[in-house]
Amino acid sequence: MVKMSEVFESIKQGLTEAIEFSKGKTDRAVVHEFAPIDVKEIRNKVNMNQTEFASAFGISLDTLRHWERGDREPRGPALVLLSVVAREPKAVLRALSGDYELIKGSS
Repeated sequence: MVKMSEVFESIKQGLTEAIEFSKGKTDRAVVHEFAPIDVKEIRNKVNMNQTEFASAFGISLDTLRHWERGDREPRGPALVLLSVVAREPKAVLRALSGDYELIKGSS
């Protein structure tokens, strides 16, 4: 059983690190930089239409369309997901559904 004091210390440490990071003290921080991605290119790579792609990866169809038009850019967890899909689409689909069959010729 986790003690309340252990939970408090963990939260306190996280907040302290976040405050240090916001002040520019990034020596202990792990920062992941992502290159801009072409969402339409990723979708085409897995050979899916917009509806299939949005459904397969839990993305709103409207959001997907905005990304593809360039009105908006994926950020945060969506950017991470799309970056992984760009590199390993079959693995992501297997992880999401067990044995997803919508990939039509992806490598």
